[in-house]
Amino acid sequence: MRNLDFAPLYRATVGFDRIADLMDRVLATDVAQPTYPPYNIEKTDDHAYRISVAVAGFAPEELTVEVKEATLVIAARKADEDGERRYLHRGIATRAFERRFALADHVRVTGASHENGMLHIDLVREMPEALKPRRIEIARQADTARTRVLDKSATEAQTIDA
Repeated sequence: MRNLDFAPLYRATVGFDRIADLMDRVLATDVAQPTYPPYNIEKTDDHAYRISVAVAGFAPEELTVEVKEATLVIAARKADEDGERRYLHRGIATRAFERRFALADHVRVTGASHENGMLHIDLVREMPEALKPRRIEIARQADTARTRVLDKSATEAQTIDA
């Protein structure tokens, strides 16, 4: 197991603590990522994404999609079969699974649909107004000096009135 010290990263950056924590979490897990079921992640718009998971053999009522603590969890449990079927060859895997996706800040799941053996989950990134870029006007030195004079005269006027 590798132990990396991210202390220099914390000192050299401001506001990127979540990225360093994510790297800590990724490097701390030695468990190999499961490869079943296969999935695609596509960008459908500037701030919209879609995760498509191949869920052949599963009905919509056997699938669950949840968001817990900035993690998207997709799980499937196949209902027990009667045992009436006898397979000569069984190539379609319908085993239970749980697939997790870490969601970035301000990413919200907007919907899910099941069609043709594919589970589609739509996501959108919504930036709060406070985090959107805003333009800061730069005052010239003459403007700041005039503001100080006005502030000083307003203060003197208040003390005279009192």
